[in-house]
Amino acid sequence: MADVFSQMYAHLVFSPRHRRALIHPDWEEHLYKYISGAVQKRGHKMLAIGGMPDHIHLLIGQKPAESISDLVWQIKIQSDEFIRHEKLSPYKFEWQNGYGVFTHSRSQIDSVCKYVLNQKIHHQNKTFQAEFLKMCEDFGIDLGQKKVFDWVGEA
Repeated sequence: MADVFSQMYAHLVFSPRHRRALIHPDWEEHLYKYISGAVQKRGHKMLAIGGMPDHIHLLIGQKPAESISDLVWQIKIQSDEFIRHEKLSPYKFEWQNGYGVFTHSRSQIDSVCKYVLNQKIHHQNKTFQAEFLKMCEDFGIDLGQKKVFDWVGEA
């Protein structure tokens, strides 16, 4: 082929360090706009972003020129700096090291967008921990001995 042709959709999920509920509703939209811009500047397409005070979901159309791990690392570093620079949080803000990534087909995009955008409604009935573990189960991810969550007070 003379060029690259791709269609990849990635659903990313990650949390502040120790799963602290640090993403305040007063500034979450400001953060979401910043992250959306950072994703798009890297050549990807932001399809949906949403979350709760203790976690965030992104659905992106991914370009193959950048790995998911590099993209997530850049999003976390840049948004950490943004939160500090804008003095959005009175607490030290950092993202956990890990993340979840789930791929979807084009036919699932509408339902995944709705899911990401309606996190506040979704979490009236389900905790983040239950949600994430169910996603891993649904996608056949063997958690094995992996540490899933970094909780407050853990080293």
